[in-house]
Order: sequence, then C-alpha cells, then structure tokens
Amino acid sequence: MDSGNQTNFNSPTYGKITFDKMIGLIEKYVADEPKSTHRLIIGTDSMPNGRVGIVNFVSALVVHRVGSGGIYFWCRRRVSEIFELRPRMWQEAWISIELAKTFIENFGFIPEAGRQIEIHVDIGNNGPTRELIKEIVGMVVGNGFEVKTKPEAFAASKVADRHVVNI
Repeated sequence: MDSGNQTNFNSPTYGKITFDKMIGLIEKYVADEPKSTHRLIIGTDSMPNGRVGIVNFVSALVVHRVGSGGIYFWCRRRVSEIFELRPRMWQEAWISIELAKTFIENFGFIPEAGRQIEIHVDIGNNGPTRELIKEIVGMVVGNGFEVKTKPEAFAASKVADRHVVNI
C-alpha cells in the first residue's frame, strides 16, 4: 500500500476522499458511540481483464458498529500479469494486510477492549480456492490479524466484490 496519503478511497456516503479524510471520518464514527464495539474489517477481491492485460484489485475497509450497522470505504488498484488463481489470491490477502498495517500506523486502531480487526479473504471450503485456505490463513494470522474465510468473509466476497468491475 502506498504511504496511505496518496491513495484515493471511495465511499457511498462521502464520495471520493483521501486516506487522511477517511481516517478522520472513521475517528468521528467511532467517537460518536465510544461505548459500542467496533470491528475494523478489511477485504480485497480481484477480477482479471484479459483484454487489456490487467487485474483490478478492490479493497474494502468496513467499520462495523456491532448491532448498529456500519460504514465502508473502498479503493482500487490495477496490476498487470497476475492472472493465475493462486498468486491472485495471495495478492488479495497481502493487499488487505498492507492496508491494515497502514491503517494501524495512521490511526492506531489495534485490538483492545471493544475493538477488533479482521482480514476477510475471498477463499472458502467450496470451489478452487479450498486448497489455499491453510497457507493464506496462516499468512494473515502470522501477520497478527484475525481472519475470516467464505462464507463469513463479507468484506471481500460482498463489499469489495461489488466494486471490482472491469473498467
């Protein structure tokens, strides 16, 4: 992930914003209900576009106020030549880990009382990604994050997925 400040994020509520603006909006959202439990959830999905030789990777950053909904932001990056499934799934997980680390460096959202951080990976027990579960889950856990796979990995398989269209 870039230093963060250079990346543009999108929000269905706030439109196109900078990383710093997103941090401020999340700080305000969490501060509005400090006694609530907030989960920070990051997931990435990808879609190859062979016609132009790129893969779209979309990361979603979801702040879930447990029992009261949430807000989310997303960003897209385009990468060439990662069309094979295995390296693409690894890249999705790694982009999510990088975003989580950048977020922690800039916001300090770390696991503590009432706060959790999770990485959602777009792999599951059904389909071709089932063979990757142990290794990708191990990488995420090894980097210090909780991990969810499908069907619980909604940040990747639902939120990021809705924005990964080929453009």
